[in-house]
Amino acid sequence: VQLQASGGGLVQAGGSLRLSCAVSGRTFRSTATGWFRRAPGKEREFVAAFGGGSYYADAVKGRFTISIDNAKDTVYLQMNSLKPEDTAVYLCTVGVYRGRYYPSSWGQGTLVTVSS
Repeated sequence: VQLQASGGGLVQAGGSLRLSCAVSGRTFRSTATGWFRRAPGKEREFVAAFGGGSYYADAVKGRFTISIDNAKDTVYLQMNSLKPEDTAVYLCTVGVYRGRYYPSSWGQGTLVTVSS
């Protein structure tokens, strides 16, 4: 499985970004997908997953939206009302959802920097 993330960049607080992750090498329709992030000096944390429904971390609920395009085998993360604390490397994954999301394959990260 290969995952190629893109869309990161520098944005001011309150702004928006949309991350994309192209997935190849696996039947996209039969897998769950998700995003994690790793902020400087912090542990990696779950952000959002899509697997029969959408699931979000409390820190991003109401601001971020995960979606998929089956025709393009691509998963998106729309991020609105960005805050400086959203600054992190965002990592896309595929996995399974069984009460919680379990990633099995990881892509490279894309850096999101939110200035105050």
